[in-house]
Amino acid sequence: MLSEDELALLEAIRDSGSLSRAAAKLGKAPSTVSHAARQLEERFDALLFDRRRYRLELTPAGALLASEATRLMQDVSRLTQRVRQVAGGWEDRLRIVTDEVLEFATLLPVIADFDALKSGVSLRITHEVLGGTWDALRDGRADLVIGATNEPPLIPKLRWQELGRMDWVFAVSPKHPLAKARQPVEREAIAACRAIVVADSSRRPDARSYGLLGGQPVLAVPSMRAKIAAQRAGLGIGWLPRERVAGLLAGDELIELNIADPREPNTLYVAWRGDHDGRALNWWVEQLKQPRLAAALVSGRDFQG
Repeated sequence: MLSEDELALLEAIRDSGSLSRAAAKLGKAPSTVSHAARQLEERFDALLFDRRRYRLELTPAGALLASEATRLMQDVSRLTQRVRQVAGGWEDRLRIVTDEVLEFATLLPVIADFDALKSGVSLRITHEVLGGTWDALRDGRADLVIGATNEPPLIPKLRWQELGRMDWVFAVSPKHPLAKARQPVEREAIAACRAIVVADSSRRPDARSYGLLGGQPVLAVPSMRAKIAAQRAGLGIGWLPRERVAGLLAGDELIELNIADPREPNTLYVAWRGDHDGRALNWWVEQLKQPRLAAALVSGRDFQG
């Protein structure tokens, strides 16, 4: 490992191209700089400076030493900052998993508020679907889950709070044949049409999809946004978050159908492990208790703090 003075010497010679200019830049006598350069070469038993030309240059070995030493010193600086951060009660990283039913854009103002704390905590935000959201917490891939559906499962030291209730609407494109069906639409008519689903990302045997009838043809898509687009295009039918598609319903791009077997609202949850204690996690949990933020997340509307 180079000292700061040795690294400064390498950089001064590389930038200036001469011992005299490097000495002036460092505020030292040329003889002192020359002696330090030879000591550095003796220490590494390698030719670090090319003295054959008019302009003094680093040899490939010298350039490698300079670049790697710079990187190592930056790494040490970052490590020092992270150690102080963790010692102050902040986590090194916070892993957040949101259920895909939520609109990610609603979290952006919250992320900006968190950044303003200058905690140094790295955020890693990913999403899962249905049971996959709970799996992420159970399997240790998440420190915090937002928008998980269904009742909280049995997970050691699980802590949770309700985020809100999501209402659903059975909606189809005006050009879909089911749009002309007599209402309330019966199960038999629905079962004959292809359903659009966002498939459960859980790998567990009890993984499931909502709103499917036995034997019904299915088109599985990667996200709720894709599901809305597919139903808007008339490619299939299914349940959609009411507030997410309110504008499409108002503009007659989707039509709400009265269904004989309506779907109950889903309760969405925020959950974390009780054995995880950190200032970043605690901050996020407190933010998610705010009624305005919770309502924005559930509805998909933009939230401004």
